[in-house]
Amino acid sequence: MKQLLLLTSLSLLFLACGSTQSLEEQNSNTSIDADSWVYEYQEIAEQIIEFALSDQTLFWERLAYMTDYYPHRLSGSQMLEDAIDFMYELMKEDAFENVYKKEVRVPHWERGEESLMFYGPWEREFRMLGLGGSIGTPPEGIRAEVLVVSSFEELEERADEAEGKIVVWNVPYTTYGATVQYRVRGAVEAARVGAVASLLRSVAPFSMQTPHTGGMRYAEDVPQIPFAAITLEDAELMHRFQKRGEPMEVHLTMGAKWHPDALSHNVMGEIVGREKPEEIVVIGGHIDSWDIGHGVMDDAGGVVATWEALRIMKELGLQPRRTIRVVGWTNEENGVRGGLAYRDMVMEDGSFENHQLAYEIDFGVFEPYGFGFTGSDEAFEMLKPILKLTAPIGVTELRKGSSGTVDIGPLSREGAPIMGIDVDVEKYFWYHHTDADTLDKQNPEDIAKVVAATAIMIYLVADMEERLPW
Repeated sequence: MKQLLLLTSLSLLFLACGSTQSLEEQNSNTSIDADSWVYEYQEIAEQIIEFALSDQTLFWERLAYMTDYYPHRLSGSQMLEDAIDFMYELMKEDAFENVYKKEVRVPHWERGEESLMFYGPWEREFRMLGLGGSIGTPPEGIRAEVLVVSSFEELEERADEAEGKIVVWNVPYTTYGATVQYRVRGAVEAARVGAVASLLRSVAPFSMQTPHTGGMRYAEDVPQIPFAAITLEDAELMHRFQKRGEPMEVHLTMGAKWHPDALSHNVMGEIVGREKPEEIVVIGGHIDSWDIGHGVMDDAGGVVATWEALRIMKELGLQPRRTIRVVGWTNEENGVRGGLAYRDMVMEDGSFENHQLAYEIDFGVFEPYGFGFTGSDEAFEMLKPILKLTAPIGVTELRKGSSGTVDIGPLSREGAPIMGIDVDVEKYFWYHHTDADTLDKQNPEDIAKVVAATAIMIYLVADMEERLPW
C-alpha cells in the first residue's frame, strides 16, 4: 500500500508540474469570444482543471479502498451494501446536502461452484465463467459432445446436428453491440435446436485466457439450458479440432441458482441550487459490479469520478443555480433496478420534468476526448460552446448519441436529455467483466481529466440561465 501511495504521489506530482505548462500553452491558443455565454466561466473552468489535475490523492484513495475492500459488488451481496454504506458515510463527511439511501429491491443470483473439463485429443480443465442469470446444471454436471458454430445462421443450417449436444459459439468480436447479441440470445437459440447446454466465446477483442461474464436471457417458449463463457483461445481450439474431424466432449458443472429478491439501495447526495433548487442535474454511475475482478472500470471509477466532480465544486465554493445530485445506482449489471427505481421516484415526487440533464459514466475512466448527448437539436447546439472550456484537457467533441448511460436510460425513454463522456475504449473490453478489472489498469492522469471535464460540463449546465429544451 505504501508503494502504491508513493507511486501515486510521484505520478501526481509529475502531472501537476507538467499539466500546468500544457494548460497555459493551450489557453494562450484558445480564444473564447467575449460575447459567448461561456466567456464568464473561463476562470472557473481553469480553477476546476487545476484542482483536478494537481490533487487526485483523495479520489485515488477512495477508488482503491472501495475496490480493494468491496470488490465483488453483485446485487444481493453484502459487499454491495457495504460499498453503498462506504459511499454514504463519506458523502456526509464531504458535507453534501440531502445525503440518503433509497431502498430498491434487486435480483439475487449466485454462480456457485463451477468447472469445465475438455475431453478430446487430450484432457484439460478449461477456464470458464457462468453467465449472469444462467441456471445451474444437475449436481453431476452435463457431459456431451460439442458443436462449434460461428453465427446464428450457421446454427440454423446445422440444426439437425445439435440435438443432445453442447453448442459452442465461436463468434469473432466485431463491435460490442453486435457481438454481445450472442451472449444475450445464445442460450435461447441453442435450446431451440435441442442443445443441452451452451458455451460462449467471451465477448472481447483480446484475451490472455480470460473469460468474460455478463448478463444473458431466456425465453418463455424454449427450455432453459446452462450457459457459460469460455476464452477466445479455447473456442478457437475446439473449432480447429472440429474442422479436423476430432471427436470432442466437455463436462460442464455449474452450481448457479436464483434467490428471492434482496434489499439494496441507490445512494445520493446533493449541492442544492442557489436560485432554482427544484431543478436538477443528476450525475453518477452504478455502484454494483459482477462477482469477479474488482469492478474498477465497471463501474467504481465512474461512480467515484462523478462524486469527485461534485466534491471539487464543493471545495471551490461553487453553488450553481440548479441542484446537482450525484447517485450511485444499484443493480445495473443484471437488472437496472436502480435506474428504474430512480425514474419511478422522480415521477412520483413530481420532479421528473424539472430535470435539466442526466449524466452517467459507465464506459470506463480512460483518457477522455468528448461527450455524447441524446436530446433535442436545440439543446445540442446550446452545449457546444462548453467544449471551449474543456479543450485545454483534450475534450473537444460533442456527438449525437450517448454511451454508458444504461441507468439513465429510463429517464431518456420518458423524454429527458442525457449525456455520457466519451473516452478511449481501445482496451476497455480487454478487461470488461473479467477477473482483470482491477486498479492497476487505471491511470490517475486519465481519471483526473475525466473528473475535470465532468465538473466543467455539469457545473455550466446547472448554472446556465436557460433550461435545456427537451
